[in-house]
Amino acid sequence: MSGANFPQRRTDPVLPRLTERFGDAIVGTHSQHGDETAVVARDSLHDVMAFLRDDPDLSFDMPTDVTVVDHLPRTPRFEVAYHLTSTRDLRRIRVKVQLDASDARVASVKDLWPGMDWHEREAYDMYGVTFDGHGDLRRILLYPEFQGHPLRKDYPKTRRQPRLGIEDPG
Repeated sequence: MSGANFPQRRTDPVLPRLTERFGDAIVGTHSQHGDETAVVARDSLHDVMAFLRDDPDLSFDMPTDVTVVDHLPRTPRFEVAYHLTSTRDLRRIRVKVQLDASDARVASVKDLWPGMDWHEREAYDMYGVTFDGHGDLRRILLYPEFQGHPLRKDYPKTRRQPRLGIEDPG
């Protein structure tokens, strides 16, 4: 269209800022269709998340989700993915941490965003990932006696669970 004046998408500074600030703790980055992704070393997750929230140029003030991807049989098996939004700039970033099955734990970010309480508990309940420092990590969707984590790829789909609190109509 001749003469059309479409706004140009500016280059998002978040990935270069993270790499500059955290160096080797940023394991990888990529951008696709305006979505920015940073893969972060597990031990640096909390610091990176605090930086994304507190840096005045970035201001990722709203976490929208945390979920887990089970990549069985790949190693590392689990990938914890956080989705953050800057309500000021209407930008998003995805922050990922990769975890081995033998040590599926990562720092909680509930102290940075109290609303992450439910999200971390759901990820724990469904996948068995532990969020260190959470303070109240217990099942949220399943009953306490439920055995295992049903969204893991190796959870047996035919496994029987006790039906607690339901009387047998006999």
